Amino acid sequence: MFSAFNINASGMTAQRYRMDIISENVANANTTRTADGSPYRRKVVTFAERGGQTPFSHILGKAVYDHGYTGQGVKVSGVHEDYETEMNMVYDPSHPDADENGYVIYPNVNIITEMTNMIDASRAYEANATAFNASKSMALQGLEIGRG
Repeated sequence: MFSAFNINASGMTAQRYRMDIISENVANANTTRTADGSPYRRKVVTFAERGGQTPFSHILGKAVYDHGYTGQGVKVSGVHEDYETEMNMVYDPSHPDADENGYVIYPNVNIITEMTNMIDASRAYEANATAFNASKSMALQGLEIGRG
């Protein structure tokens, strides 16, 4: 029963961290110069199974035949800069960071993508919170049965 609390808590923690990184991306959508002189580059959070990688066939076999597989939750495996999405080139010769042709390199942050990711992370957080509350309710009902 308590492993369910740990799994849901790890999911809520991971999604909260993801929302923080998405917020950082949105806040820096117009940052054309960072400390190293380059434009801000969008960051992406990646997740992994907590406690090591388990082959899917092993999980399926345990779930189907033994009914004994319990996960250990999720963890943030890393935060990576997005080098796949192109930076935005905008013609603005009056900008202090414009090149000799008048173009400014803006971050590769797309507000629509970030807001979609924020909704996704928020819903995943809510799902974990709902599962956590359901587990808590079951534990409380079990205590009530034992008391009566």
